[in-house]
Amino acid sequence: MSEKATPVPTPETMPYWEGAKAGQLRIQRCHTCRNAFFYPRISCPGCGSDDVAWFTASGQATLTSYIINHRAARGFTAPYVIAIVTLAEGPRLTTNIVGVQPHPDALRLDMPLQVRFEQRGDVAVPVFTPAHEVTA
Repeated sequence: MSEKATPVPTPETMPYWEGAKAGQLRIQRCHTCRNAFFYPRISCPGCGSDDVAWFTASGQATLTSYIINHRAARGFTAPYVIAIVTLAEGPRLTTNIVGVQPHPDALRLDMPLQVRFEQRGDVAVPVFTPAHEVTA
């Protein structure tokens, strides 16, 4: 089986990837309107201000939507879950749900999730697992 695709960091996304490598989910917040947002960019999508800064999010989220993919992408074993999660801080992101059977009986909309990180080459990628599955 081939390896999963590895994201390529850009200068604008480097703080995000450095955080992931350190086990932290970093997103941005606008200092003008206080809007937290994701995906990384140089200005606020809400008000347009360029007064934005990175912060470490809690890593808590809820399941907003998902699909169970039965056709494996490179490096994946089907079936697996592709999901949109809503972070506790507000932004949504697309990710994978792990640590749970890829079956509708095991996935509940609004279920609490917790981030963990999956190593792909030199990059760590945030994935989410049911919050009750996380151990310290």
